[in-house]
Amino acid sequence: MTTTAKTANFPPHGRLITKLTALGPYLRQQHSSDGYYFFDCLSSCISAKKAPEEREFWGWWLILQATEQGFEYQYFFGRYNDSGEWQKEPVPAKHEQAVLQTLDDFYPKLKGLLHDELELSLSAAKELEGPELGSAA
Repeated sequence: MTTTAKTANFPPHGRLITKLTALGPYLRQQHSSDGYYFFDCLSSCISAKKAPEEREFWGWWLILQATEQGFEYQYFFGRYNDSGEWQKEPVPAKHEQAVLQTLDDFYPKLKGLLHDELELSLSAAKELEGPELGSAA
């Protein structure tokens, strides 16, 4: 008897977008497409003294890409600049805890939706530079 790897049964793109949006203010629909989802979090304001449209933030962004069994993720830390673009940079120590906490809060929600509710796998991409999320690292 041979075993074949089960191919995932993905919900339609629109339904998946609705479910991912319900996780909180993380999904950027304008940067997402079928099989590719972009999440980010502006965790810590760099200078609240600036006008709102000129403010920059420390935070993270996470890319979720479909595989045959579910999804792989990569995440990055950095600065969200006043042009509305992410720049990969080391987060200063005084902002690090806030940034890490928001990512730690988000991941269980994402895993719960994909793994528990939709029965899709969620794993770190081979290219991931940081520790796998949800691990003791």
